[in-house]
Formats: sequence, C-alpha cells, structure tokens
Amino acid sequence: MTSKKKTAASSKKSAKKPRSVAKKAPKVGDTKRPRITVLIADDHSVVREGLVSLITRKTDMTVIGEAGNGREAVDLWKQHHPDVTLLDLRMPELDGVGALQEIRGENETARIIVLTTFDGDEDIYRAIQAGAKGYLLKDAPREALMDCIRRVHAGETCVPVHLAAKLAQRVSGETLSAREIEVLKLMAQGKSNKEIGSTLFISEGTVKSHVKSIFAKLNVISRTEAVANATRRGLIQL
Repeated sequence: MTSKKKTAASSKKSAKKPRSVAKKAPKVGDTKRPRITVLIADDHSVVREGLVSLITRKTDMTVIGEAGNGREAVDLWKQHHPDVTLLDLRMPELDGVGALQEIRGENETARIIVLTTFDGDEDIYRAIQAGAKGYLLKDAPREALMDCIRRVHAGETCVPVHLAAKLAQRVSGETLSAREIEVLKLMAQGKSNKEIGSTLFISEGTVKSHVKSIFAKLNVISRTEAVANATRRGLIQL
C-alpha cells in the first residue's frame, strides 16, 4: 500500500465516531444466591426419601444430610451447620425435643422446623418452648412445606393457624404438675391407686387427690378418658 493510500485510510478511520459499548443489564436470575441447606431427621426412610426428592427439585434449596434418629441429627447438625433442619418429633435414641435442646444449646440461632404427625397441644408447646421456629404436620401440602422452609430461613416463625390456636389454648389452660404426669403414666399402665402410691412412695389418699385434680384439669370423668386425652395431647406417650 502506498503512503497516499495509507493516509487516506487513516483519515477515514479517524473520521469515524467511537462506538459506545452499552453494558447489558444482568438477567433476572443471573446472580445466583446460595441454596438453602437442609438437614432431614426422621426415623422412617420412606419419609426421608420423599423429602429429599421434593427438596432437590427446588432450585433454591438442597439437602446436605439425613438422620435416622435424634442422636444422628445432633451429630450431623454439628458437622454441617445447615440453614434449616426438618426434625421429626418422635425418634429413637433421642426424641425431637431432646435434639432441639441440644442443637439450640450449641447455637441458639439454629433454625429448626418440627415436621410430625402429632398435633397435640402439649407436643406443639414443648417443641416451640425448646426453640423450634416452625411446626408443620406431614400431611401439609408440598408448597406449604417449601414456603415454611423459606420463611424460617428468612428468620420468621411458621406455625399454621389451627396449630397456633392449640398452642394458645395450651398456654392459657391449666397445666398438669410433674407429679400428676407421673400418676397419669402409671394410670396408663393400668396400675391401681394403691400400686401407684407404692411406686411413687406416697399414700393412696394422695394418689386419689392427684387423680381428682387430673380429671378436673383434663375435663374427663374416667381413667380411660384421662389416658386417651393425655395421649392425644402429647402429655404422655404409650
């Protein structure tokens, strides 16, 4: 190329206006948020498998561990420190409330949802008192569970209205004393007042007074009804 042609080409390039490069706005969803890590604790493998399948289909959460009993749940929680833990209430070795207390003892900000089949007012009360941030029944709709996980992860409390009403009733109602609970458990075993007194080292008359108080507080008129009522509410376990 001759010097004249070079000069002409150079002048043409300089005559062109610089092209501004517009930055593309990031697409919605481009910024990936960390997934909510979930620990599942339930002594039924079928339940665990179902929950794992359900949760792993969600793009904003992932399962980081499965426990078959309360002791495993505490150990896995210490190992992984999940964002949210789904905890069954009745499990071998260590029940849900016991696991709750141990985990919260390690970190009082731990976010735990009790997922159970038991809806007794005493069950709900003990779980919430131990530090559960959510309480949900296993027959809840799938999206209700997903919503509960997200809400608890965000720092909210998640207790459905009908369960919250039972909790309120439990808080406002008369509570059984520790001794009355002991008497109830022995009643559930079919022991007579005399046998209960002998077991607890108290007089038969004192046992009768406890039984009368139990009937009044539970609003029942028979031992069978008292045991059934207490079992349904979660006051005792058969």
